[in-house]
Amino acid sequence: METDYPSPAERLGSERNIWMATTRPDGRPHLAPVWFVHVDDRLWVGTGAGSVRTRNLRNDPRASVSLQDGDRPLVAECTVQIHERDRPPEVVAAFAEKYDWDVTIEVDEDVGEVVLLELVPRRWLFDAPLPVIADQG
Repeated sequence: METDYPSPAERLGSERNIWMATTRPDGRPHLAPVWFVHVDDRLWVGTGAGSVRTRNLRNDPRASVSLQDGDRPLVAECTVQIHERDRPPEVVAAFAEKYDWDVTIEVDEDVGEVVLLELVPRRWLFDAPLPVIADQG
């Protein structure tokens, strides 16, 4: 049975959260869901300057991200640039529209000092429905 699925770009524009994996300095992984926007083939995350993910990215600017839908995985391997103060207007507008969140504020009561993470996908994986495996039992 054929099902129409939204394109990766449509999914990136509509999904609320993305799971982001970074690596701690001692090699342990850190995985957490985060808010994100998709602008000009980049993923942007607003987060705290002192968050675990930001501290990890200062040490190793690589991350993997995945949409939440495990039946139709969409995963990217990315390099990340931390923007301490730079707030591209199109990114600000995207966060305001999607989450009603003003990322131009310097300090947010939930995350502290706000930084933007610019994730540049280097490799996309999956974006196809996983096969259904018949119960062999």
